[in-house]
Amino acid sequence: MLDSKTIELVKSTVPVLEVHGKEITTRFYELMFRNHPELLNIFNHANQKQGRQQTALANAVYAAAAHIDRLEEILPVVRQIGHKHRSIGILPEQYPIVGKHLLLAIKDVLGDAATEEVLAAWEKAYQVIADAFIGVEREMYQQAEEQTGGWTGYRDFTVVRKVKESEVITSFYLEPVDKKPIAHYQPGQYISVKVEIEGEPYTHVRQYSLSDRPGKPYYRISVKREEAVGNKPAGVVSCYLHDSVKEGDVLAISAPAGDFTLDRESELPVVLISGGVGFTPLLSMLNTVVEEQSWRDVTYIHAAVNGRVHAMREHVAQLAQNHSRLKAYICYDSPTQEDKVQGYYDKEGYIDLAWLQSILPDHQAQFYFCGPISFMKTVYAALKQWGVPDEQIRYEFFGPSGTLVDQEPTADGKSEVANQAVDRSSVGA
Repeated sequence: MLDSKTIELVKSTVPVLEVHGKEITTRFYELMFRNHPELLNIFNHANQKQGRQQTALANAVYAAAAHIDRLEEILPVVRQIGHKHRSIGILPEQYPIVGKHLLLAIKDVLGDAATEEVLAAWEKAYQVIADAFIGVEREMYQQAEEQTGGWTGYRDFTVVRKVKESEVITSFYLEPVDKKPIAHYQPGQYISVKVEIEGEPYTHVRQYSLSDRPGKPYYRISVKREEAVGNKPAGVVSCYLHDSVKEGDVLAISAPAGDFTLDRESELPVVLISGGVGFTPLLSMLNTVVEEQSWRDVTYIHAAVNGRVHAMREHVAQLAQNHSRLKAYICYDSPTQEDKVQGYYDKEGYIDLAWLQSILPDHQAQFYFCGPISFMKTVYAALKQWGVPDEQIRYEFFGPSGTLVDQEPTADGKSEVANQAVDRSSVGA
């Protein structure tokens, strides 16, 4: 337990972290990677270059400081991050490295304002926070290894099928090389894929959502080829998977993880809203509901640029034809002429509240959504405007965490950054 003086000192730094948080975390990564370049085998370099990882860490540090006297309130955040850490193989002995360089970064950025007293308080606080992570992750490692078909670390899987789903999305069907059972998973979870690419100095690890329902003899991931756009570099791993990985090749993957999962205990209708490749965890949920909960009303809404990049359209249409309680809708913002002639979509433009209200009977449902951040902000704003309670809204970021509203105060006075400090990073480039 932390003493009152330490808590007071850490909480006194909250305003400073709000202003300098990203600067501190940027410096933190610079120092840590300089002194421990082996950690570059774990981190997503593209997210580093775009600044997304730095922002995510800054939000997490801010939340920890703001809640240092009631860490139990951010336990869901700890578990979210813990799933990712377990998936990529973060170990207890790496936490002191992080703590050392975080303190160095705070000192570098804040200068004389980071007094010895403040740094000592943060050192104590970091140890308490690290212990919380280590404890949660220890349980996750144990569960992953001891479950039927489970394992620890990485296990070799053969690509038994490679299927092009659209101009930009390809599915990979993976079965274990050792022919032994594979671990069960919850609809919406993900796996980590570790690859060593010729010419690349470091190993690359990326997380991809499982895009089919549990209970199959394989895992399936559906990967979008990420091209370079603006300051966003091309996806090293996604391009490698599309261009170089063939049927019969072997990939190393970790056991399924993640807490963005379908609540199969609820009897509420389900509304699944996906944008682009964000369909992957939601398709796993959809396939599960129609097969295991055929009595449950479900609406699946997908947004894409047009039919050329829309994956799994025929599969969803067939499900809707075979299951009377499933309603499926498509929104294209730039439909092709073929899309228009064939009538492939239900709305041109973007998803908005008026359209949602026109196709849904009411907002008494569980809403799950995933896709690009701008898409998720739009969906989130529409649901909140409609009055959907927070407990009926679930979403997930692809990549490091973000926020779906600006840093406005919430009902309890906390900022959105504190309340949504971390959302599970599921898919990398």
